[in-house]
Amino acid sequence: MSQLHVVCPHCHTTNRVQSDDLANRPDCGSCHQALFTGEPANLGAAEFERHITRSQLPVLVDFWAPWCGPCRMMAPAFEQAARQLEPRMQLVKVNTDEAPGVGARLNIRSIPTIALFVGGREVARQSGAMGANDIVRWAQSQLSRAATEV
Repeated sequence: MSQLHVVCPHCHTTNRVQSDDLANRPDCGSCHQALFTGEPANLGAAEFERHITRSQLPVLVDFWAPWCGPCRMMAPAFEQAARQLEPRMQLVKVNTDEAPGVGARLNIRSIPTIALFVGGREVARQSGAMGANDIVRWAQSQLSRAATEV
């Protein structure tokens, strides 16, 4: 049994969670809300950095904007994917209009774009709207590929 650092989607505090306890709906030690809600957390630039660099779980990010039709179409699918992928992975959304520096630094050229981060670094990226099953399948295959490269 190992301990993992998991960043709270509500107060963004880093929590230590036993890997065996991930499926038992752990709460944040600071704000006492659920660490896994089955919904992607909406993050600004500072929260994004904290989740990417401090979480020991893979983080799947949806880069989007409210004016983007395909982004709005994909939003329910990303939420559905969160319910399937948590607690093995955290899913978050970054509005590129509200956090333009994040999109610029990561060279996000089109939206929607999903990117998978493991250990603080981006390991895979996919642009274009996807359905929930495609998101889940893509994330799992990229995570498997990243694990074999380490």
